[in-house]
Amino acid sequence: MNEETLDSRGVRCPYCDTAFDLQVDASQGSHATWEDCPRCCAPIQLRIEVSPVSGELESVELGRDDDVL
Repeated sequence: MNEETLDSRGVRCPYCDTAFDLQVDASQGSHATWEDCPRCCAPIQLRIEVSPVSGELESVELGRDDDVL
């Protein structure tokens, strides 16, 4: 993990609505992954979109475990 490519995004849990900061490693490129909510521990789907040209984080989409992202 390269610390220069870490971006922090303020997000909300799709289950309990808790706000938290999500650390995203843009050096991995666009990808899908999972993160547990720090409060309710529910599994959150993440779809990370990174620009292939600039390598910058474009978007972070969150969903419940049964959502289709």
